[in-house]
Amino acid sequence: MQTMIDIKIQDLILGFSILIIPFLIFSYYKVRLNRDLIVSVIRMVVQLFLVALYLEWIFEINSAWINSLWVLIMIIVGGGTVVERVGISWKQFLFPFILAGFVSMTIIDGFFLGFVIKTDYFFDARYFVPISGMVLGNSLNHNIVGLTAFFKGLSRDKELYNFLLTNSGSSRLALRPFIQGALIESLNPLLATMSVIGLISLPGMMTGQILGGASPAVAIKYQVMIMLAIFVGCTLTLVLSILFSKRLVFDEMGNVKGAP
Repeated sequence: MQTMIDIKIQDLILGFSILIIPFLIFSYYKVRLNRDLIVSVIRMVVQLFLVALYLEWIFEINSAWINSLWVLIMIIVGGGTVVERVGISWKQFLFPFILAGFVSMTIIDGFFLGFVIKTDYFFDARYFVPISGMVLGNSLNHNIVGLTAFFKGLSRDKELYNFLLTNSGSSRLALRPFIQGALIESLNPLLATMSVIGLISLPGMMTGQILGGASPAVAIKYQVMIMLAIFVGCTLTLVLSILFSKRLVFDEMGNVKGAP
């Protein structure tokens, strides 16, 4: 199949002209988002071009150590972003969230790269970095939603937790409704997205592969695989984040010390 058509610089610049539509809408309705839009677009362009340059180097070197370090940096940044967005203590919760992301990515990458794709070189940057990045990026968003629901639920319904703990005698059983709520809040949007893929949306990964010249059949196989990896990664990272940080929220008797 034909390879992807390159976009010339002048055409790329032309593409930015379509931003006049949201600019006019924001101006008409007096929504103060024009400055934020400009800053966001500039940051996006600069960051993506810097990443493109760096990834060119990573793909050329293709070192297991460098590729692993890059993914580890993504995990650390993701953990810090979750801590910041959920509004909890960096000192207490950063390490548990990083550990949850590391364990989750080890399982996901080990399974899909080692057993499903069966790459000749496990740390091949062409597969290892993009797949890890897609799973981590989606896990970040859903982890923020789920952990926010979890901690808010504990703060709001502390009496319910203590009631369940007293009647069941098990902190695991008392905690179950709060984990259920976090999983539902976190994963419902992802389930909705998965249910309409191909009907009302074409995922970016599949579209990119097709534009790049890949067979639609091959692109679909990879899209199915990555969606499974994303869903399992989001679920596993959220649950592990809760379990690894549980000791920071509860005392030795299983009582709530005070949700952060």
